[in-house]
Amino acid sequence: AVTTVGRPATDTHAEHGVAVAALPGRRPARRRTELGLIVLAVILTGGLYALAGAGRAGSLPANIGPFLGVIFVLLLIGHVAMRFLAPEADPILLPVAGLLNGIGYVFIARLSSAEASAQALWSTIGMAAFVVTLLVVRRARDLARYRYTWGALGLILLLLPLVPHLGENINGARLWIHVGSHEFQPGELAKLALAIFFAAALVERAEQLSRGTRRVGRMLVIDPKHLAPVVGAWGLSLLIFLAENDLGSSFLFFALFIGMLWVATNRAIYLGLGAGLFAGGAAFALTAIGHAKTRIQSWLHPFAHPTTTGYQILQSLFAIANGGVFGTGPGQSNAAIIPEASSDMIFAVVAEEIGLVGAAALLVAYLLMVGTGLRIAIRCENAFEKLLATGLALIIGVQTFVIVGGVTNLIPLTGITLPFVSYGGSSLISNYILLALLLRISDTAARQGLPTAPSRRRGSGSEVRLAEAGA
Repeated sequence: AVTTVGRPATDTHAEHGVAVAALPGRRPARRRTELGLIVLAVILTGGLYALAGAGRAGSLPANIGPFLGVIFVLLLIGHVAMRFLAPEADPILLPVAGLLNGIGYVFIARLSSAEASAQALWSTIGMAAFVVTLLVVRRARDLARYRYTWGALGLILLLLPLVPHLGENINGARLWIHVGSHEFQPGELAKLALAIFFAAALVERAEQLSRGTRRVGRMLVIDPKHLAPVVGAWGLSLLIFLAENDLGSSFLFFALFIGMLWVATNRAIYLGLGAGLFAGGAAFALTAIGHAKTRIQSWLHPFAHPTTTGYQILQSLFAIANGGVFGTGPGQSNAAIIPEASSDMIFAVVAEEIGLVGAAALLVAYLLMVGTGLRIAIRCENAFEKLLATGLALIIGVQTFVIVGGVTNLIPLTGITLPFVSYGGSSLISNYILLALLLRISDTAARQGLPTAPSRRRGSGSEVRLAEAGA
């Protein structure tokens, strides 16, 4: 970080390739930007909620005032926490996440008032988890000290649905556990634990996995024993596929590992190796799992079974087609006939009611989140934080691709949720924790950004010095 004598300045400003010291008043600039974007997100969400209510009942919703107040208060709590706990973090991520959360709530309320009430509660708990994560995790690199604990925790969470009398099979996939009257998807938290473990483990093994150490003739190749992590991740994804009957979660975890491995080693060969291993494992699993065969058949030939296995995907495609470019209008569709409309298929509801324009805007918001996460990773000096930020951005990107690809019939449909938008408490809480970790890394990277050229002096008598990288 760049600091000035007598006044801390934990941000940098690049002008013509020269890093300069932060000006007085520069420090809260990011948070002011964040607050302005939060106000804009609340206005957009409120406008959509008003249109949906008018389209459905012909009048403005009676609770639009309290609705906007709750949305604003929740985001304001996150904003205040950022001011005190991560003042130099990126100002884009929290408002975009709040906008996605608000849009999701509008469409969930449009489909089910009971689910809307539950989603409001989960949003509150998610924001509390966001604040607690920022409060507890003061330096993301400290998480690497407990790498094996995170790895074990991730495995336990993944395998919990297989425990008799605890796991529950829903829609053919065994991804849920039930505690009393509540259901929870432990895989949502497992992805965060495994991302931390993968980042810490790959930092240790990056050198071994990126350079040949065994000679075969005149060539140096990677020692097969160093490929054990790749084979292990492949075996884990195959286990998820075989035991829990879910291709989406299996692909998410394996893609997360392979993507982080590629970034850690800069060897594109791992992308090809990963694609080959996953394709081979999926082909084997498809011959052994009846539920997977059904999903593939409904993907390839949905019109062959329009009232049974192909019904859900056909209703999704009809809804998207009915929306056209500008949509039927918020509240002006028959979205309730789509099975699992508020969770798995909510993107189809969005595409029908606000059209191609609205659906594209939603995808741009996800691209903005992923791009911001990767930009944070690029700016990190610490290898573990760089890999972890990459992994967290990959989780959002891959998860969005899998569910949107399934809803549009690009790939087989899976039960993965659309981050921040779909109905579901476990998904919402884990995504807010992910967001807090990414913002913590962003704050650390901004504080430790080193200028690449002599700093330009601003104001009389100001001296500029470099803070230590670990400060």
